[in-house]
Order: sequence, then structure tokens, then C-alpha cells
Amino acid sequence: MSKSILIFGFHSIQAQLESNPECLLKVYTLDNRHDKRLNTLITQLNQLGINTLVSSKQQLDKMTKNQSHQGVAAEILLPTLPNQDDLITYVTQLEKSALILILDSIQDPRNLGACLRSANAAGVDCVVINKDGSAPINALVHKTSAGALNQLKIFSVTNLARTIKALKEENIWVIGLDGSTKNSLYQIDLTIPSAIIMGSEGSGLRSLTKKHCDLLAKIPMQGNVESLNVSVATGVALFEASRQRLN
Repeated sequence: MSKSILIFGFHSIQAQLESNPECLLKVYTLDNRHDKRLNTLITQLNQLGINTLVSSKQQLDKMTKNQSHQGVAAEILLPTLPNQDDLITYVTQLEKSALILILDSIQDPRNLGACLRSANAAGVDCVVINKDGSAPINALVHKTSAGALNQLKIFSVTNLARTIKALKEENIWVIGLDGSTKNSLYQIDLTIPSAIIMGSEGSGLRSLTKKHCDLLAKIPMQGNVESLNVSVATGVALFEASRQRLN
């Protein structure tokens, strides 16, 4: 069942307007702001017949829980994410070597949003998240993704191990990122149909997820830090795959 969330800030709302305007239910604008940027946005909304409501700063602050809203917020409808069956159908119809990002229990909305942003920038075909272990897609994920949320194919699955098995049956090579292995990510052929799995912020990949990977790999580290933030590591891994595919 679809649900609605509140997003805020010009960039978030403009990204929604450009990609999925039909999901914009209503937009709230600051009553004492009348500059060109806001007027241009209101004109676009009026042309599309999207309902706009004038609100006070106090009302907007309360709706956005005192986060930086720039005088504009919007209620949007989040479509229900497709499931594992839809994922496999989608993958089998791809006409190029698949590149899939799987996020195993990413629990911080900012990290989830940043991972989605990197996925979009690196040109992944789709992203898979686990339904019960992942942070919910909310306003913070939407804002941190910088519009990428609206551009990506995202699938939500109930059993990640089963999904990995199904992808392997479609000849997708599954690589899990794990700092404890000796295999370097840079020595792996990522030009073949691949799914890269990133683990949670605290404990990394779950043991059952590791068990179903074809290979575990690490990002070589040269400094004295033991690990990277999951969103940074996701960007490194995906752009290594992108680099290989552009050569």
C-alpha cells in the first residue's frame, strides 16, 4: 500500500517535479516569501494543477521538525516498491551487462540516501534493499539522495538470501564487500553481470548474506583507519565497476 511523506527544500521538490510530478499531492509555501525562485516554482505547480497552500514559518518549522526547509515543503506519494519477482523480471530484460547494488540492512537514512546518490551517479541498473532490515524511505533519505531516489529502480525484498540465490540463477556474479577478506576489489572483473552487496554500518554483511556470495572482496586501505563509512565505500565500489566498464 502506498504511503505519503513530507519532503522539503527547493532541490528535493524540484527533483520530484521533474521526475514524478504525479506523486506531488500538495505543496506548502512560506507566506512572507515572494522572491523569483519561489514564484517560478509556484508557476510550475499551478501549470500542473498541483495544490499549493500558504503556511507560516511556525507551521513549516513544525511540519519539518525545525529542519532547513527554505520556505517550501511538499507532501508526496511514495509508490509501493516492486518485489523480488519484479526484480528478476527486470534483470532478465536488461540488454547490457547488469550492475546491481544490494544494500544489506543500511539503517541510517542519511547513509541510505547517500548510497542511492552514488548508485545513480555510477549508472547502476537497480538497487535492492531488504524490507525489514533497512531504514524506511523518508524525507531524510529523499533529501540526502539529492533527487537520485526519483531516478533509480529500487526493489524491496523480504528474504535477501533467497533474492541473491535467484540472481545467481540468472548468471549474476554476486560480490560482497568485507574488510576481513584478502581479495582486493580492484583485482575482480566487474564488467560481467554483477551485484555488489554492502553491509550495515555497524556489523557489515550478515553471515547468511556472506554465505550466499560468490566472492568477498575488500577496498584496499593505505592509512590507519580500519574502515570507510558505508556510503563512501559504496561510492568507491560502484565507481570501480563503472571505471572498468568504460575502458
